[in-house]
Amino acid sequence: MTPDQRILVLLVEDNADFAKLVKLYLDKYDEAKIEVIWKQNGSEGIFEVERNHDIDVILMDYFLPGMNGLEITKSLKEKNIDVPVIFLTVNKDMNLAVEVMKLGVEDYLVKEEISTPILPKTIMSVVEKAKFRKEVEELEIRQKRLEAMQELIVGITQEIGAPLNTMREVVETLSEKETSEKGVKYLAIIKDNVHRIETKLEKLNNLKEDKTVQYIKDIKMIDLS
Repeated sequence: MTPDQRILVLLVEDNADFAKLVKLYLDKYDEAKIEVIWKQNGSEGIFEVERNHDIDVILMDYFLPGMNGLEITKSLKEKNIDVPVIFLTVNKDMNLAVEVMKLGVEDYLVKEEISTPILPKTIMSVVEKAKFRKEVEELEIRQKRLEAMQELIVGITQEIGAPLNTMREVVETLSEKETSEKGVKYLAIIKDNVHRIETKLEKLNNLKEDKTVQYIKDIKMIDLS
């Protein structure tokens, strides 16, 4: 991370004074710009993360009015919200640590540590790990999509390869016999289009990476340029 990079933290904490301290200490961190959105309870926190897709990490008190940290985390999982979570607790509890790790909570800190470099460094570490994990997942998705495209391409090539060859042979035969200007012109257009299709097929057969790009709305296309 560099000082000009921005990390957006959702802080779920019912103690206003403590929330102010968290903001104060994170504002002092100079290796990146850490911005804090504060919400007082789980319901407000869930609503915020549902509507704000820029949130990088959730910093959450375990003991909250209404839903506690575990219940909020379970709710986020049920809603398929995959924002990393860091718990804030009043003391180290091994049973709690085991329980939260089972839910996929990235880390947990004792509240006394907020005034130390541990807080921002933990946030940065969690964000970096989440970013790396997302990149790996995207690579895996792209690889699977490429494999599916390659399988589809084999089928397409087999289906239209033979008719294309026949069309090219017919056009070449007709071109040798055609003498009228209009006929020669149309045959040249057909021959050019056959060649273009064969070139595209060759590029498809040699596709080594997922070059899917957005076309319109939810429609995507393969970039063969």
